[in-house]
Amino acid sequence: QVQLVESGGGLVQAGGSLRLSCAASGRSFSRYGMGWFRQAPGKEREFVATISWSGGSTFYADSVQGRFTISRDNGKSTVYLQMNSLKPEDTAVYYCAATNSPEVRWASYTYWGQGTQVTVSS
Repeated sequence: QVQLVESGGGLVQAGGSLRLSCAASGRSFSRYGMGWFRQAPGKEREFVATISWSGGSTFYADSVQGRFTISRDNGKSTVYLQMNSLKPEDTAVYYCAATNSPEVRWASYTYWGQGTQVTVSS
């Protein structure tokens, strides 16, 4: 079992930055690939970014490529999402999740956090 807790969300103006954190506890964090997903009101949950267990491989959705950076610190059992050049369309609840197989499909992720709200004003 892995417990995940997100933090760092908030309200920011367009063009601003936020860094989300996801702290893990329970079974060995470094065994899992990690991902970030988001869900806006009335929309389906969508993939944002994923990172391998070692941090050596990352992949991003086209919509955030070049603006967001996913990283992890296995010593601190934490994964991060640095979000720059934020746009109003980035407004959503952001979730981190753990998986044995890092990929874009949310169904492949076993453990999920409760989410943190990110609101970008225009």
